[in-house]
Amino acid sequence: MSLILVTGASTGLGLATASQLADRGHDVVLHARSPARLEGLDVIDRMRGVVLGDLAHPEETASVAEQANAFGRFDAVVHNAGTMNGPDVIAVNVLAPYLLTASMPQPGRAIFLSSSMHHSGRPDVHPVLAGHGGSYSDSKLLVTTLALTLAARYPQLLAHAVDPGWVPTRMGGPSATDDLDEGHRTQVWLATAAEHEIDPRTGGYWHHRAAHPPHPAALDPVFHSQLLDALQAHTGLTLPDTDSPA
Repeated sequence: MSLILVTGASTGLGLATASQLADRGHDVVLHARSPARLEGLDVIDRMRGVVLGDLAHPEETASVAEQANAFGRFDAVVHNAGTMNGPDVIAVNVLAPYLLTASMPQPGRAIFLSSSMHHSGRPDVHPVLAGHGGSYSDSKLLVTTLALTLAARYPQLLAHAVDPGWVPTRMGGPSATDDLDEGHRTQVWLATAAEHEIDPRTGGYWHHRAAHPPHPAALDPVFHSQLLDALQAHTGLTLPDTDSPA
């Protein structure tokens, strides 16, 4: 069975993802923002462990990475945590996944939650990361690009972006029209399926287990380099040049 970290897993799609993975016998480490987020959760006893920290703050994200590293190298990390509005959109949706990626041994697989709204994001790295009005759509274009950048940079890593659909979670709201159950199944599949069942093996943008074309910028090697350079400059953390040893 696999050792899998799921961020933002105290509610919504993250909780559904963690629960289904645990039900299938995997060793799941559940991330939550704070101890209060765990109150009333009946899945904790089925988890391998819990890590805590607010991903809106770099120092707490670093703590999450440190806590997670105590479990060893993960077979898969599902970067599920996200926020749709407010000043923390870029920090949680883009910077935190990068910081965790740069601060943890490379997993076998990395799955990043995207959105169909990434298609209307601005392929303009520096103003967005500088906090000049970065929107949810901008953040999802950047994190989708991060996923595909990692896939291109590290051939052994299975890195994918997933559009879970507009589902009726707390973030999606009660008016959402997509299937809630389908919202987490692709993440579970990408984290655990045999490699030969996944096509493309890496670098896919998925919706309901079907690969779709992402925003063209997410496939542009020049934009990949611009994003990595900007993230490294913004965070002070760099990624290794090649795949980390297993």
